[in-house]
Amino acid sequence: MQFKAHTGLSGIGRRLRALAGALPNRFALAGNLPSQCAVCHAWPSTRICPACAARFAQAVARCNRCAIRVPDGVPVCGACLRAPPLVERSLAAVDYAYPWAGLLADFKFRGDPGWAATLAALMYRTPGLAPALDGADLVLPIPLSAERLRERGFNQALLLARQLAPTKARPAVLLRLHAGDAHAGQAHQAQLTRAERLRNLRGAFAVEPAQAAGLRGRHIVLVDDVMTTGATLHAAATALREAGVASICAVVLARTEPHGGTAASHP
Repeated sequence: MQFKAHTGLSGIGRRLRALAGALPNRFALAGNLPSQCAVCHAWPSTRICPACAARFAQAVARCNRCAIRVPDGVPVCGACLRAPPLVERSLAAVDYAYPWAGLLADFKFRGDPGWAATLAALMYRTPGLAPALDGADLVLPIPLSAERLRERGFNQALLLARQLAPTKARPAVLLRLHAGDAHAGQAHQAQLTRAERLRNLRGAFAVEPAQAAGLRGRHIVLVDDVMTTGATLHAAATALREAGVASICAVVLARTEPHGGTAASHP
């Protein structure tokens, strides 16, 4: 009997390995495990069922430079025409709104890193993202401060980057020198205006000195979960530009409205 049980487990293991070898992409295993849709609660389903993904994650026209919504046929918003960002391209999968704001809170603040594969799969569907990842030399997550990392237990941007580009993701190239809110009387970054955030984040990022020479002329994809005003990505891009990178594309799951009214979760 013991032998039969062992044989059965071995057979299951072989079938699982065969299934893994047949997966069409890096997200398929997580996407096909039985679960309950976190939005409509359908069961059995995936964490986000296809119907909810189709309903709440429709592709919309966005500014090529900062990813805010724009009318169809408008490639760049007026703000980016007046003051072009340091990133050549910004891509966002969804608006920071229902249901994504709540799901991101589960991911970041309620200790559920298992969301990374599902959310990265959603990001991967964003028009232009696959070519950006293919053309990138390195995929860099926005780092958390040491204090924030201790509180959370993981960096959500790093988990997303590793799902999107496991062979290109590098967690130790871009360093965070301070949290960004230490200079604002403990005011949370999301409560600040863009100008205040830019001033607050000045000097917040640096390139690891041993990595700096290897960045010259490289094409970089920056990954974060939410873009609010773009100040965090701007500060990170400043450090990368000083190291001589050739191009930067910013990739986020969610983009807030221009005035950032619902973006309280962004670090």
